[in-house]
Amino acid sequence: MSTKKTEPTAMTEKPRHRAVGPQAEREIEAPHLSYQPQNPQRTRPRIALIGCGGITREHLKAYRAAGYDVAALCDINLESARNRQEEFYPEADIYSNHREMLKRDDIEVVDITTHPPVRPPLIEDALLAGKHVLSQKPFVLDLKVGQQLVELADQCGRILAVNQNARWAPHFSYARAAVVAGLVGDVNGIQMAIHWDHRWVEGTPFEKIRHLILYDYAIHWFDFVNYVMQGSTPLRCYASTTYNQGQTLYPPLSAQVAIEYPHTQVSIGYNAGTPYGRQDSTYIAGSAGSIFSTGPNEKEQDLTLFTAEGIARPKLQGSWFPDGFHGAMGELLLAIEEGRQPTHSARDNLGSLALCFAAIHSAETHEVVTPGEVLHLPNG
Repeated sequence: MSTKKTEPTAMTEKPRHRAVGPQAEREIEAPHLSYQPQNPQRTRPRIALIGCGGITREHLKAYRAAGYDVAALCDINLESARNRQEEFYPEADIYSNHREMLKRDDIEVVDITTHPPVRPPLIEDALLAGKHVLSQKPFVLDLKVGQQLVELADQCGRILAVNQNARWAPHFSYARAAVVAGLVGDVNGIQMAIHWDHRWVEGTPFEKIRHLILYDYAIHWFDFVNYVMQGSTPLRCYASTTYNQGQTLYPPLSAQVAIEYPHTQVSIGYNAGTPYGRQDSTYIAGSAGSIFSTGPNEKEQDLTLFTAEGIARPKLQGSWFPDGFHGAMGELLLAIEEGRQPTHSARDNLGSLALCFAAIHSAETHEVVTPGEVLHLPNG
């Protein structure tokens, strides 16, 4: 009789236990963590939108699906507001003057989606009009201006949050919840690598942003690191950028960032000129467990949680677009209802911007930078 062992095939079940070193790893049920967007339980405040550009299609798509009450749409180009009205909220009123719209007592929340240079005065006007505000990201170009807006919100008794919508991308949200729940213990390292094709910006205003990758795009990853590392102060940051051979776009398409915390090393790599074999991966290494998430892009991810109890593979529901926009507004509305600061408060976001500004300054000067010392966006 033959004693030769056969390898598992499609017709034979693979063993659920695999010996690794002195221990055996086993598949376990994924911990139930709250990672999907949440809605307020009692009330649905009326919302107004200032700025009706391209990204607001995702905002309004998410708000409509969540049943949020968008009562007004404002844009200096009235036709843009009318287009959004016809597509998403036919009953909403449209305005070209935001101050006229802010006079309405029935509007409690204002979503401001304009570009950063013109946004601070709009935020100030909304806060002084007694409205809670959700600001588009990146929040501000100057940390001092951001701090002044945070203080103004406190003085007005209003909540100011930042639309860091990637926080509700399912893999980011689940990973963050796992860290907060203590499932990985102390975070020792965070490694993220993003390979994608960002050349769609050619011919658009985004192409004119010198540090498009480290600023407009990477702010989501800096924000993720800032949130995961809450309670720990970043010590040093070093970053560099590179033009891909033969690229025609103005901004560099490759970048790398290293951030040092007292007990944690963070590294992030960006390759934005990758037409084939795209991949987005995140690894969080902890003293009691680790998290690995990977996929062809930031919207399609498979996440694995490794702990002493075994290996968990949660079946994540949803996608960054449009769930991230639902999550950002939902968390603000829930914070208003519960009388607390939201997790994506503008005050918290200043830490994310400090990492971003430090990385850009380092890329410009080739120097190691202490996050928080660079107060404004270098070179626009």
